[in-house]
Amino acid sequence: MFRHTNVALENDVAAAIGTAVDTWGRLDVLFNNAGFGGASGPLDETSSDEYDTTMDVLLKSVFFGIKHASPIMKQQRSGSIISTASMCSFTAGVGNHLYSVAKAGVVMLTKTAALELAEWGIRVNAVCPGYIATPLAGGVRLAADGEEKTQARVEKSRQRTAAKQPLARTGEAEDVAALALFFASSDSEWITGTAQMVDGGIMAGTPWREQPFYITQHRPMDGR
Repeated sequence: MFRHTNVALENDVAAAIGTAVDTWGRLDVLFNNAGFGGASGPLDETSSDEYDTTMDVLLKSVFFGIKHASPIMKQQRSGSIISTASMCSFTAGVGNHLYSVAKAGVVMLTKTAALELAEWGIRVNAVCPGYIATPLAGGVRLAADGEEKTQARVEKSRQRTAAKQPLARTGEAEDVAALALFFASSDSEWITGTAQMVDGGIMAGTPWREQPFYITQHRPMDGR
């Protein structure tokens, strides 16, 4: 089933959720996964409209989703709400200003909603991707650049970011999907309020192979 939805508009989000319930009679899982890169550049060059658009798509849409899914899930006394945050939720310098702010907001909204909705058996969790080989990571827009140029830049991004990972490959969309599927399933029925990284270990720290010799080479202790 497909329904065209502008996630920045509350009525659109409510209608999409309503369509799902009308079709299947219940709502077991909501995945807030819409996103884009948002406004870029220096703060003093960013307009109020750019701020609003970025927050509308990346953060307010998550609020709308939780707001309109939760009454249905409360009636069922069950449900799983999953939202896409980012490694940018936790560290600066790897994403645009407003993207990072919005994704940090997704994490906190996940936690507060998890506390409120636990009484009804509703779980709320976030997936936090690292570098994922998609047009977003390549810094391109498919419509503007064309498919061939887009894929070339995605591949370049894949090669560049793989070297930064402790697990030395760039993540794929399937890696994120696998974590979302886990949160959607009963296998995670006692997990809520978490923001789980799926990042090849990059947020753990500097890869072992890049650490200095006095860390990686064994030096026997002489008792001093």
